[in-house]
Amino acid sequence: MSEAIRTLEPKAVWNKFADLNAVPRPSKKEEQVIQFMLNFGERLQLETFKDQVGNVLIRKPATPGLEDCKMITLQSHLDMVHQKNNDTVFDFETNGIRMFIEGDWVRAKGTTLGADNGMGVAAIMALLESTDIQHPPLEALFTIDEETGMTGALGLQGGVLQGKILLNLDTEEDDELDIGCAGGIDVTATGCYSEEAVAPTHQGYELIVKGLSGGHSGMEIHKGLGNSNKIMNRLLLKSTTAYGLRIAALDGGGLRNAIPRESRALVAIDPSVHKAFEVDLLNWSIILQEEFKALDPNLAIHLRKVNAPQKGLSADTQQKLLGAIEEAHNGVYAMSADMDDLVETSNNVARVAVKDGAIKISCLTRSSVDSGKMELANSLKETFEKGGLEVAFSGNYPGWKPNPDSVILKVLEKKYEALFHEKPRVVACHAGLECGILGTHYPEMDMISFGPTILGAHSPDERVQISSVQKFWTFLLEVLKDAPKN
Repeated sequence: MSEAIRTLEPKAVWNKFADLNAVPRPSKKEEQVIQFMLNFGERLQLETFKDQVGNVLIRKPATPGLEDCKMITLQSHLDMVHQKNNDTVFDFETNGIRMFIEGDWVRAKGTTLGADNGMGVAAIMALLESTDIQHPPLEALFTIDEETGMTGALGLQGGVLQGKILLNLDTEEDDELDIGCAGGIDVTATGCYSEEAVAPTHQGYELIVKGLSGGHSGMEIHKGLGNSNKIMNRLLLKSTTAYGLRIAALDGGGLRNAIPRESRALVAIDPSVHKAFEVDLLNWSIILQEEFKALDPNLAIHLRKVNAPQKGLSADTQQKLLGAIEEAHNGVYAMSADMDDLVETSNNVARVAVKDGAIKISCLTRSSVDSGKMELANSLKETFEKGGLEVAFSGNYPGWKPNPDSVILKVLEKKYEALFHEKPRVVACHAGLECGILGTHYPEMDMISFGPTILGAHSPDERVQISSVQKFWTFLLEVLKDAPKN
């Protein structure tokens, strides 16, 4: 890790971010970072405890003169998305993130950076450790598993939090005040198939789709970025129709909340047509690269000869599978009628795995309207069931309904305009902020979300803007200094 990170301003925040990024913290495997946070709170001799699901809470009394202010709950999540480039050697369970500075940005070497939501965690840690910052009574809530199920927020019990106002520090544009978010549901299609022999005379190929931007499957779904699973499916459908291609294995995408960047297929072709197949595959690749050149200029499609697989899908199973993936909606499904430029409902065909007689397709369906979420989820269920697959719903979590009359919103709008001489953008986001879930446990709590500018979250292109962190920190301190009275 570049020690230069620790010299950036505000040093208190960047040093905590560097400390945090030295601790492995992939979703579902947060044991090390949970203990790190417990040790941190206990070292400061603050009230510190872990709840029954693994969330960490730390409380700090008000500084002199602000004891009669409402307690503010500061909330961020401990886990991070673990994505890396295929050629990057990195173990998220044992390695700390390797960071570097590039102009006004901090990035990671070949992996996700963890600024989502590590910058929020670091800011809260800096506040808890401070001795010279004015603030009301503080309650820090560090949740687990936000990125892969929100089980930390879902498992938080009512009555644990004491704060009256919640500041969620998980927004990724520094001129936004977020007052609403989408809910989500996992749609998973699975099935089994009997493998059939592939003629030993067939020519084997590995087909690779790579070089796509990827990114956050909610915040960036409106951009129309390439989805490697859908692009691969188009190539396989064309090749099956034209040349009777046989699929032996398929491996595309990864985490359900990341737009898939890469896909690989092991296939076989009758030797009598393999030359024509190679020519057409090249032509189809050129067409796709032209189609995505404005959004994903680095899209690359590679075809290389390998030993022919011995077994593959039957023609019927293959046709049904490819037809289902083609029909499954991916991308924006509906725009909001209530807020300008807000995606209301979307789906990400996140993961496709076919191997050794088993099929699994994973999607994440999001919507700020629960009925819209279930409409699309049920449409996907019908599509996959027509393809002979079984479908299960899981991980259902609610959205966060915007409250334009929020008291804390008025406070933050006024403070932002006074500090930066412009109005903030009051928005709702197409992502799964934990406020929706926390609001079900604490319906009277006034909530708002903001944060520094982070681009490329959930991809190895993730980066956080240095000047934006300075702006975010200044804003946060001013908000706390003028906290509402009881």
